Amino acid sequence: MSFLFRFTSLLWALLLVALGSATLQSCGSDKGQSADGSAGESAASVAAGPQPLVDSTYVINSIRSEPAFKAQLLAARRFYRERKFKLGWFKDHQLVPQAQTLQNIIAKAQDEGLDPKDYQVKDFKKLFAELEQVRADSARRNALERKIDVALTGTYLKWASDYYRGAANPRDSKNTAWQVKPNKIKLHKALLTFLGERKSRYNYYEFAPLHPEYDQLRKALAAYRAQERAGGWPVLPATLKLKPGQSSPAVPALRQRLLGGAGSPGGAQPATAPAAMPVSLRDSARSGKAAAAPVEQVYGPDLVSAVKTFQEDAGLRPDGIVSGETLRQLNVPIGSRIDQIILNMERWRWLPKRFEPSYLLVNIPEYTLHVIENGKEAFNMRVIVGKSLHETPIFSDKMEYVVLAPYWNVPFSIIENELKDKLIADPHYIDHLDMEVVKGYGKKAVVVDPSSIDWAGVTEENFKYTLRRRPGPENDLGNMKFIFPNSNDVYLHDTPHRELFSQSLRSFSHGCVRVQDPLRLATYLLRDKPGWDQQTILDTVARRREKYVPLKTKLPVYLVYFTAWADADGHPHFRDDIYGHDKALAREYFD
Repeated sequence: MSFLFRFTSLLWALLLVALGSATLQSCGSDKGQSADGSAGESAASVAAGPQPLVDSTYVINSIRSEPAFKAQLLAARRFYRERKFKLGWFKDHQLVPQAQTLQNIIAKAQDEGLDPKDYQVKDFKKLFAELEQVRADSARRNALERKIDVALTGTYLKWASDYYRGAANPRDSKNTAWQVKPNKIKLHKALLTFLGERKSRYNYYEFAPLHPEYDQLRKALAAYRAQERAGGWPVLPATLKLKPGQSSPAVPALRQRLLGGAGSPGGAQPATAPAAMPVSLRDSARSGKAAAAPVEQVYGPDLVSAVKTFQEDAGLRPDGIVSGETLRQLNVPIGSRIDQIILNMERWRWLPKRFEPSYLLVNIPEYTLHVIENGKEAFNMRVIVGKSLHETPIFSDKMEYVVLAPYWNVPFSIIENELKDKLIADPHYIDHLDMEVVKGYGKKAVVVDPSSIDWAGVTEENFKYTLRRRPGPENDLGNMKFIFPNSNDVYLHDTPHRELFSQSLRSFSHGCVRVQDPLRLATYLLRDKPGWDQQTILDTVARRREKYVPLKTKLPVYLVYFTAWADADGHPHFRDDIYGHDKALAREYFD
């Protein structure tokens, strides 16, 4: 009997404990937080039942049903397949914090030169609210979780594709000029990193830009937009011509343009207040004598210095004279500069997600070659690029050879348009040009008597020879060329026309890139090749016998097109759109 009593007492005690626990859970605990941060159902209620799954058919149909997501179908399928079709944005029926992070990022898309509306395809605020309303119904809740999850995935992939690879496709028919190797980011891997399920060397989890140059342009964009909100900048008279020390009623506007206000791009200082007229000038005015110009209208040293800095930032000769091209650049509307910054941010998205440690980069509109070694610029030099009718192509390849004392192979267009009539009259006219005709190539080339050729009947199709200029000081390639074999037949080379490097605008070539200091470049490229110091290079050139010297390691070369870039502090530099690529991209990007 005592055993039965004890057993019954124990059962009652366990029952009371269970009832008390249930009471505490239903009455004494705080409510769980809903997806949007508001109070919702209890944690026990929210977590009831297993997390739903999706399948391949569901993902395909959901992505295809939304036109904005269609291009991301492959990445979406890979994302869910890699996680065995488990939801990515929910844990225990609760949205992960990254769901709100994504909404916050998209809301600030304008900071990246992108339009938030392009990524606000789904009304997530409404969907999250609906989710709270159906939590008690597990079937409806699970269905909505699937819908939200795939919608968040499609939204992320759409945003990440534009942010990391470009909103405009650099490889489509509208951008055929851009042939630099592309960014090969795997978007489904980036999403896994963003959700904290995968490690990566790239900061996908915080949407950090891939290149610091992009981030610097973003700073410039913010500064220019602030200036635009503050009223932009004044327009200077189109007929203005101002030299240091002169006076003009336009000087205050010029000062406002370059030094006016703390919000000015480039960190300009506030404009100084107009100085009071000196007593001597007031006395001159009273006496009827010709008065000097008011002090605020004098083009003085501080403003001259600002103009020179502006000219350098625009790639112009820093002479401090405000007229012509300098005046035109000063009067470019701030909205146009903002668009220019955005277009060049877009181009940074087209580049590989990381460069090699060392490489050569030619920025065509800047007319500059940058030599990068271990991630830092070792030196740079001026270059001459192709004229508008013979554009230097935009592409990437690898440098393989330095050619010393090169031959110059004359393009057939020059034979046809400039030499043919003279060769018909006198085939040995080429002797005066230090040229020769050869059959075959390289060491197997054999010199041919020019009088044995029927120049009158020569066409590009039947001309089986090469007309070339011999190595020497008058050779069009100068003393050396730098070969990265490519289908464009473009390379870097020396030139006998050194005077052209003093020009600010240097688009004179037929497409190849002429370098200002070829000896320095050759010495650098062959620095780790035994026996090839600067003196050896000079001695080889002096022998006037073509010599191919292979590089010890092939060096990446990028020929790119940036009309805007910025310093580390966001201070911008601009160049003209010499080939019209900005105009073409703007039609696609902004329209």
